Order: sequence, then C-alpha cells, then structure tokens
Amino acid sequence: MSHEQFFIAQIGRTVGLHGDLKLHLHTDFPEQFKKGNSFQSSRGMLRIAEANLKRGTLRFEGYESIDEAKKLINVKLYADEAQTKANCNLKEGEHFWFDIIGSTLKEGDEVLGSIEEIQRMADVDYLAIKTDSKLVDAGLPKHFLLPYIDRYIIKADTETKTVYAKDAKDVLEAS
Repeated sequence: MSHEQFFIAQIGRTVGLHGDLKLHLHTDFPEQFKKGNSFQSSRGMLRIAEANLKRGTLRFEGYESIDEAKKLINVKLYADEAQTKANCNLKEGEHFWFDIIGSTLKEGDEVLGSIEEIQRMADVDYLAIKTDSKLVDAGLPKHFLLPYIDRYIIKADTETKTVYAKDAKDVLEAS
C-alpha cells in the first residue's frame, strides 16, 4: 500500500466570527469532509470540528476562534489511498484516479499505451497516455490525451489494470 498523499482541498478565507473557513474542493467526494474526520495538511493533522457543505465551510478543532482560524488560510488538505477508499463512496462503474493510473490502454487486442496520469480540463477528465513503443516506432506520437467519456471508454478493469477503449487509435493518429 503506498503512502502517497493526494491533494483534496485548499482552505480559503475565514467566514463569520467562529473560526469557519471556506473550503475549496479538489475532489469529487465532498462527503469525506464531515465532523470527526482528520486530514493531513502542511500544518500537521487537522480534525474537523464542524462541517457545513451547503455553505462550503469547515471549522477545525483547536482553531475555533477567528484569529486561530486565520492561521489555516491557504493550507492544503491531503488524504492517502486507504483514507480515500474508507471515506469516499464510489457508484457503480466509478473508479479512483489512483486505480486507473498505471493501467494499460487497449483497443481490441492491441495495446495502445499506458496511462501516466489524469488531467481535468473544464468538466472532462483526460487520460494522459504514453504510447506503446511499437506504435511510436511506426511513427505515431509518443504521448496523447484521451477523454475519459463513454464515447471512448468501454470499461476500466482495476483488477487487471486495463482500460478498454474504442476509437482511441483514431485519437492517437490525429494527435
């Protein structure tokens, strides 16, 4: 199990007089920000004393005055893989990015490449793919981006670390 930390939120300005802080999410799982949950930060471990997701605010234990809360402005919150899996509920067919990164991208029986990272642009996630060396040797680009949408993705198998795609080779050839 890796102990890699994932950046999931940044704390913004203070709100009101009781140490509430604006929360800027960098995750698809706001439900993990609830009273009693703790997160690693650049200021050490922070435990949530109060959470109001409708208002997008949090208050942390030990930082319940406005002066104390101001010390947390711009602090980043992190979670590791185990914590993410425990606190976030995936729906059918959804996957964590860390389960997709490192997977092989296949179209039919052909390996197109390996997924190095995922980039979010506007509201779409793109797989950043390192093209398979056989295809690079055949004159295709070394890297390409594939939108992670139903138009191209048939399924992601996190057990075999394989993502099955359709029309992805067309995207590669046009890259």
